[in-house]
Amino acid sequence: MTEIPEHLLKRSQERRKALGLSGEDDGDDAAPAEETAAEVPAAEEAVPAAAAASGSDADAITEDKGGVPAHLLERSRRRKAALAGDAPAAAASAGAARAAAATAVAAPAPTTSGPGGHTQRLLTVVKSGSIQQARAEAQDKVHTWPHLLAIELASILSLMAFITIFSALVKAPLLGEADVNQTPNPSKAPWYFLGLQELLKMFHPMVAGVTIPGVALGVLAITPYIDKNPSNKPTDRKFAIVMLTMFLMMWATLVIIGSFFRGEGFNFVFPWNKGIFFEL
Repeated sequence: MTEIPEHLLKRSQERRKALGLSGEDDGDDAAPAEETAAEVPAAEEAVPAAAAASGSDADAITEDKGGVPAHLLERSRRRKAALAGDAPAAAASAGAARAAAATAVAAPAPTTSGPGGHTQRLLTVVKSGSIQQARAEAQDKVHTWPHLLAIELASILSLMAFITIFSALVKAPLLGEADVNQTPNPSKAPWYFLGLQELLKMFHPMVAGVTIPGVALGVLAITPYIDKNPSNKPTDRKFAIVMLTMFLMMWATLVIIGSFFRGEGFNFVFPWNKGIFFEL
């Protein structure tokens, strides 16, 4: 038989006296070990059961006092009532206390997890328009090399070939030495100034040399600010094309008149009547 320590036996006897279970076994030290061991847990379970059911609902403590929570104060009060000998009331309400405890245990605790226990949360919503497209859009542009420079190089080579062949076949007419006492008649400016010389023949020098050229160049300068269409198609740039065409046609007409229709004294003549007074 297993011997039970003396302090456990005394503790069991004091607890039994407090609960009123037995008052005749104070000095019985020869009790079986199995009976004593069974009585100690039974006595310990009876104490919280009695404390949970002691007192009426009117005596329950529901307010905190001195910073101590109300449920702790109520628990202490019931424990004191149980130690004072209120065992019958504790035994009567033990079932109700256990049922309430079972209900509290069975109720699921509130959680912050989602369905299936997942705890992922939605951080933000990304708009579809803010996502950069992986596929680049087609643009109406070409690279400078080799597309543009190849075309320019071909144009330059063609022009140089034409000038070389023309200079080899056509002889440049060289006149005699200039004589300050004899002015050639007619005296014409180079072909690129013949348009201006023609204007001086028809208008006042202020109008012919400043007003008309100034207005023409000013209209050409403001044309890009009026026609702002970035398209390169002629059908989309009608205003700009019309302005440039009028300027070129006006200047070309003046140059042609000054070259082929001006004879001696810079007078107007028909080339099929008196010949062409124009030298390359």
